[in-house]
Amino acid sequence: MSQDDLPKQTAASADAPSRPKPSPSRDPAPPRGGGTAALALLLALLAAGASGYLGWNQWQHEAQNDADSHSIGNLQQRVGALESALGGVSDERNQLRQRLDDAGQVNRTLREEVLGQGARLRDLEDAVARLSEKSLSGHDAMQLDETESLLRMAQERYVLFHDVQGAAAAYAEAAQALAAVNDAAFAGLRQSLDAERQALEKSVQTDPDSALTELGQLREAVSAWPLKPLDVPGTQAPDGAWARAWHALRDVIKIQRDNGAPLSVADARFARELTALDLAQAQAALLAYDWAGYTAALKRVDASLASQFDTSAPAVQQARAQIAALAARAQSNAPVRLGAALAELRNLRAVHAIKPTDATAPAHAASSSAPAGGAKS
Repeated sequence: MSQDDLPKQTAASADAPSRPKPSPSRDPAPPRGGGTAALALLLALLAAGASGYLGWNQWQHEAQNDADSHSIGNLQQRVGALESALGGVSDERNQLRQRLDDAGQVNRTLREEVLGQGARLRDLEDAVARLSEKSLSGHDAMQLDETESLLRMAQERYVLFHDVQGAAAAYAEAAQALAAVNDAAFAGLRQSLDAERQALEKSVQTDPDSALTELGQLREAVSAWPLKPLDVPGTQAPDGAWARAWHALRDVIKIQRDNGAPLSVADARFARELTALDLAQAQAALLAYDWAGYTAALKRVDASLASQFDTSAPAVQQARAQIAALAARAQSNAPVRLGAALAELRNLRAVHAIKPTDATAPAHAASSSAPAGGAKS
């Protein structure tokens, strides 16, 4: 009953009329043994509950202990597996460290061997350089002398005698002699030499024998060439006073054209001799390989034929055609410039001759000492 209901009950009891109180009836008192039994039962129940709670708590504790022991066993197994794994990793690490140490030793050994090989290669290069210098001073020098002699001979044959075939043959022999040289510094000279030899082979030269033969035949045929015709009177005599005067004075006064035509038999002989003399001069210029004089003589011959001889005659026309062909062949004889290969050869030999030998010795010593210091490091 709450505290709010208490005043209400007290008020109701105050308002109600006073009733006579019944006389209390006296019930018989309960026996004392029933309360003790209930208390004992209550205590027994409390003890049973406490014992049940304690048993359940102990059972929970034991189950927790079993679970903890099982977890601890699992953890111990995992820790053992981790320990074994760590032991394997440590073993592998030790093996890797040992392998790295072995690899480092092998690398150091290889580095020393490479340095030693480098030193040997430098020594070999020095030996090859000395050997090449010796070979150049002996065998190569002889081949270069022969090449220079052949080039000089080819140039002189072409300049003095205009012997194109002989000069080309000398250039071919010089190329063979230069090919036997072992020094690579003379490789560019071979290109210059081949270029001059090809220029000689491609040059077109007039055959002196055939040209001389044609000029001789022309000299012999000069006497048979017809000259320009003399002035002759017309077939019909003109009528009139002037015609009769001309017939009267024809034996006293002779009037002829002076346009370069032959005047008499002596003049015709003189013209033929001049033409033959020009042909002989052309032959002399051809023998001397004087192409300018040869061309000038042929031009004079052609001018004589055009002015003194009958250009309508087939013999004169054929002669002029032969002279024009000879002049055209003479103009195609462009001289070949030689001497570039010879000058280049002399320059290269001069460079090798002044090559310092004392300055190379310290360089060789420094190159041979450098690898030793590198191997020590």
